[in-house]
Amino acid sequence: MNTFRPLLFTRFVKIEHSVFALPFAYAGAFLAQGGIPGAGRLFWITFAMVAARSLAMGLNRVIDREIDARNPRTAGRELPSGRISLNNGVMFCAVSLAALALALSQLPRLTWYLAPVVIAVFAIYPYTKRFTTFCHLFLGATDGLAPVGAWAAVTGRLPWQPFLLMGAVTFWIGGFDIAYACLDLDFDRREGLHSLPAALGPRKALLLMRISHLLAVGLLAAAGFVFGLGTLYFAGVAVVFLLLATENAFVRTGSYSHVGAFMNMNGVIGIIFFGFLAADLLAK
Repeated sequence: MNTFRPLLFTRFVKIEHSVFALPFAYAGAFLAQGGIPGAGRLFWITFAMVAARSLAMGLNRVIDREIDARNPRTAGRELPSGRISLNNGVMFCAVSLAALALALSQLPRLTWYLAPVVIAVFAIYPYTKRFTTFCHLFLGATDGLAPVGAWAAVTGRLPWQPFLLMGAVTFWIGGFDIAYACLDLDFDRREGLHSLPAALGPRKALLLMRISHLLAVGLLAAAGFVFGLGTLYFAGVAVVFLLLATENAFVRTGSYSHVGAFMNMNGVIGIIFFGFLAADLLAK
């Protein structure tokens, strides 16, 4: 019989990985405000982001539970191993959805209108690997919703500018996910799952990862010009470029031992980017 153990659920959705999208949500919020948004607004944006990411990851785990059970790398996850029951996994998703609704009730009405689209994206993503090699970019775009949603949460409007940040996150996370998919290359081919490494081979796929990361840096630079940001911001973009270049230098065909460690490094990259952005805005 499964018992309720809260720590299991933090591992179930890897709550610590919320740091990937949070810095970009804050970036969208700070740019929308032109500085630091109010403490209350920041609290509810943070609450909404953690709830949304928990919902997205929970849905991913529930939908992919049978695939995860067949994959030696993921068979030890909470649902396939039986440490969390399917009913409890579904209940966790429901609680995360309720928490997201609570947060949105404290934010501008536009966030409510956008919520069904966002939730649909969360539900669709786990299925994309079953029919398209663009699953990596779909994952990136899912995380890329963070700065767009935060902008709407601050201003109640949605112009085109925050979509530059969405594009940057899409290519940044999507590029990393290509490398991560190399860990499951043989399994994906055996199961008929779609990933760029399985479809093109790891060498071509990793080349596309590098192109994707270059596009991410280019969009970050473009955002700097569009928002009229200064030297500190562009120094941050340069640091992001160097860190992503380091990632790419260590990921080579046939050697993927560093890929898992880059999960944490990506969190550091997001924090560094936001730090330089915030410093630039506050220095004005």
